[in-house]
Amino acid sequence: MNVVALIGSPVAHSLSPSIHRAAFATVPGEWAFVSFDVAAGRADAALDAMRTLGIKGLAVTTPHKEEVAAYVDEVDVAAAALRSVNTVAVTGDGHLIGYSTDGDGFVDGLRAEGVDPSGQAIVVLGAGGAARSIVEALGRARADRIAVVNRTPSRSDAASALADVAVAGTFADIATADIVVNATSVGMGTRDSPLPAGTVRAHQVVADIVYHPLETVLLAEGRAAGCRVVDGLTMLVHQAVRQQQLWTGTTPDASTLRAAAEDELASRSAGDTTDTLR
Repeated sequence: MNVVALIGSPVAHSLSPSIHRAAFATVPGEWAFVSFDVAAGRADAALDAMRTLGIKGLAVTTPHKEEVAAYVDEVDVAAAALRSVNTVAVTGDGHLIGYSTDGDGFVDGLRAEGVDPSGQAIVVLGAGGAARSIVEALGRARADRIAVVNRTPSRSDAASALADVAVAGTFADIATADIVVNATSVGMGTRDSPLPAGTVRAHQVVADIVYHPLETVLLAEGRAAGCRVVDGLTMLVHQAVRQQQLWTGTTPDASTLRAAAEDELASRSAGDTTDTLR
């Protein structure tokens, strides 16, 4: 039995088990996905247990991403830049390699929706972990300009340092953007929007990393304005595809993973909405 685990705290509301179990059902051999609530500061112990028990991979969520990055044997380019790991894979000789699949998953999701970020002017709202991973990946995807908009200038500066084409921006940058990305949690389980009504325009792509509700206020306003919209499950599913590639060497059908995520969301009560990104 090949076992992959999610570690974080809390983990009870994560969509990862449903998504990855659907993927493992299509993979040769026996695979299982389990979740462990691991207290803050115990990521090193979790990695030791991974080695001892022969666990084949980890999905990592809050609060362990930075600590795991410090304890694995090696990190990939994105994880090194972000100093954050959301995926651990094991090499044949037992080395633990840390990856960050969030940003590349976001870019993959855009491309799957027919949106190429190369050469585009992009506004990223937010400067937290998800925003930083997106900025870094968009830089490698050859975006023309990335304006990072956050209410705390120092955080905008730190996030924009992750890509040569990124700058600390303002809401005024939205008017000239080709793609507008909400990389904050605003709208998660609420009817709030990170932007005033009427901000986006028909020529723009509007993407949201919030997936509950799937049709956020921001996306609804974008759709009404004639924008192309990309919902939050898109990033979640495509980063999970990359995780599967790292663990199993196979590429699952993204539509299968998305269907599992949608089914899980549909089965939850309206009041049970405290999901994390994983």
